[in-house]
Amino acid sequence: MASLMRPSVLRQAPAASQRAMSAFARPSTALAQFKPAFQNSTRVAAFHATQRNQILPPLPQKIIGTANEPVAVPNPDYTHGSYHWSFERIVSAGLIPLTVAPFAAGSLNPVTDSILCALLVIHSHIGFEACIIDYFPKNRVPKVRAAANWALRVATVLLGVSLYSFETNDVGITEAVRRLWKA
Repeated sequence: MASLMRPSVLRQAPAASQRAMSAFARPSTALAQFKPAFQNSTRVAAFHATQRNQILPPLPQKIIGTANEPVAVPNPDYTHGSYHWSFERIVSAGLIPLTVAPFAAGSLNPVTDSILCALLVIHSHIGFEACIIDYFPKNRVPKVRAAANWALRVATVLLGVSLYSFETNDVGITEAVRRLWKA
């Protein structure tokens, strides 16, 4: 049974049945010319209907040095090591009780609400910063990465100021979610 599940067996099955049928009934030459090109080949890759196309052109390539030069060892940065990872985990874990507590306890506390807003801003900033680091390599597109980092910083400050204004001048995040939930 396990041998039937292999892709090579599945690919050979239609070809074997086609050979068996062709032994009994030969198609006429007039019908053979209308046969699609993909049926003439005996090996067809499973689940591939189109050819592979590049969606976007590759980024500019820049080679620094030769193949015999060693890679430069980066300076140790303790803020982007285990401390950075631990801080991300603490912020992510802290969001769970702060998101559930105001609704479960039934009390609205502006201090809890403001801590929730601050952690949401920090969590969002860290997540988008990780996306920028992953998708815009510093060696290949330094100007795009710098522009994306500055856009992220401006957006983070704008989000922080707008959430502060919403907390002090309006009902706050948890009360707004509660009202939207009941609407």
